Amino acid sequence: MKKLGVLLVLLTFGVISTGYSQTKKKFNKEQNKVLKAVQSMTTAFENKDINKVMASYESKAVVVFEPETPISDNTIMREMFTGMSMANPVFTYSGHEVFIAGDIATHIAPWEMIGKAPDGSEIKQSGLSVAILRRQENGEWLMVIDNPHGQFLMNK
Repeated sequence: MKKLGVLLVLLTFGVISTGYSQTKKKFNKEQNKVLKAVQSMTTAFENKDINKVMASYESKAVVVFEPETPISDNTIMREMFTGMSMANPVFTYSGHEVFIAGDIATHIAPWEMIGKAPDGSEIKQSGLSVAILRRQENGEWLMVIDNPHGQFLMNK
């Protein structure tokens, strides 16, 4: 049960969803593209569209489903996202920061998630999502590193 909860939190990795909120600062065109890439992945995850979730990542991306346990195997990542989507998670964000240096971007967002465990009990989690994205040759932004546990070291 605890592991399922932790896995759901991990889903957040740069994930964004229903409660899209932005800091007061306006984003430029490229920052908005990065934000949209993360939001698109979150929406796909909430809709259980695992193919679209996986398409949000570069082929050798790393997702941190649990603190200190990065996963880079696409088969395992797909299984993790599929399993976690069964909890019907809904994510909200209380703000977003996007920084871009050339073709690399960082997206940072505090998040909360509500879902249902297999026994029907409510799951609530929160954290700090830190995602690194790379602009592709076609201009699309894809995640390279997705860590929804950016607060982990501070809470250790």
